[in-house]
Amino acid sequence: MAGRSFSFHTFAASFGFVAAVSLLASAQQADLPRHVSLTEAIQQAQANEPIFAAAVAAQKTMKIDSYLAKASLLPSVTYHNQMLYTQPNGQTNQGGQVGTQSSPIFIANNAIHEYTSQASINETVGLKQLADAQVASANSARASAELEIARRGLVSTVVSLYYTVSTAEEKQKVQAEALQEARDFSSLTQKREAVREVAHADVVKAELQLQQRQRDLADATVLASRARLELAVLLFPDPRAAYTTDAPASSPPLPTRDEVNQLASTNNPEIRSALAGLRASDAGVKSAKAAYLPDVALNFTYGIDAPQFAKRGPDNVPNLGYSIGGTLDIPVWDWFSTQKKVKQSEILRDAAKVTLTAAQRRLIATLEESYAEASTARDQLDLLDQSVHTAAESLRLTKLRYAAGEATALEVVDAQNSYLTAQTSQADGLTRFETALAALQVLTGSI
Repeated sequence: MAGRSFSFHTFAASFGFVAAVSLLASAQQADLPRHVSLTEAIQQAQANEPIFAAAVAAQKTMKIDSYLAKASLLPSVTYHNQMLYTQPNGQTNQGGQVGTQSSPIFIANNAIHEYTSQASINETVGLKQLADAQVASANSARASAELEIARRGLVSTVVSLYYTVSTAEEKQKVQAEALQEARDFSSLTQKREAVREVAHADVVKAELQLQQRQRDLADATVLASRARLELAVLLFPDPRAAYTTDAPASSPPLPTRDEVNQLASTNNPEIRSALAGLRASDAGVKSAKAAYLPDVALNFTYGIDAPQFAKRGPDNVPNLGYSIGGTLDIPVWDWFSTQKKVKQSEILRDAAKVTLTAAQRRLIATLEESYAEASTARDQLDLLDQSVHTAAESLRLTKLRYAAGEATALEVVDAQNSYLTAQTSQADGLTRFETALAALQVLTGSI
């Protein structure tokens, strides 16, 4: 029993230890910053950005408007029910179905008791209804294109902010390393001054360099925090949430110019929006001209309209029946209002044509600019790498020369500045290429 008791307590203690370790690991994992990929950032921004949400709402409402415009071309059915009682005037008439009946006090009413239960089918046929449906369909297509434009604009913003965060953090790291380098150099000058190997001017120069690096690191920290907050506003309910991002790739691929041109020409929302706007304007002209033509209204009614709510009245007279009506309204004179509306719609159509040609020209120019920017940024990546290696080697050699008394403190500071500039330029170069590449991908719809 004693052995069993000891084993049981040992097991319980072990179980408690394992549970404590598991809880501690879970707590540590909960404290870890969340990693956010570029794809996740884009999805989160689409769910949280209000302007994009407004574009989504506009696209959905325009789609409903298109459905309603097409539905208006179809016949409408109404089931009408009414009971009417009118005070009698004390006289009788021969207006009843069989024999005489009491006359109603209102001459507009047919009988003292009148029951109506009818199904009515109505249809209006005219060119204006067809043209309005075309306008609504074109507006729906334009809203879809505008939604894609908003999506691509949001993606471009997210990509820029995403890589700005990485660049800002890399610059902060570089500034921290530069601060440590300046601190080491300041310590070195002080030691050499103590043994009377250098003048006090070297110490002053090193101190000035150290103070400058402290200010640069503080500025870099503020910029990194600002970049993280700008992106977090689009991603999280609390912008202060901790998260990490992916660094820009060292040598991402660049599509060929032919691939970019082909994708952009077949998948450009600005062109689609302009084309949809032109189709809507053409349909608007047709709708305005339709006011010159008559509309035909057709009506079919089936049911009861009688003094009795029944299929048959007195002497088995049928109350259930139907009627058919047709109306043709011919426009004659409207004080040139239709002419002015046609002119107005033609003006809007001409403006839509200009918008389309301008969008085509802008697409060509944007393609050329974006591809040239991406190509130049890619070509400069290798040069930036070489500059970093060269500046690092120059700093190393200059520090050796200074330690040997062959270089001045000013040369060391210049070498440090050159190395820092090369590192920050490399970080900016990677971000520049990633942003330019993303702009091409947004332009072609591949992201």
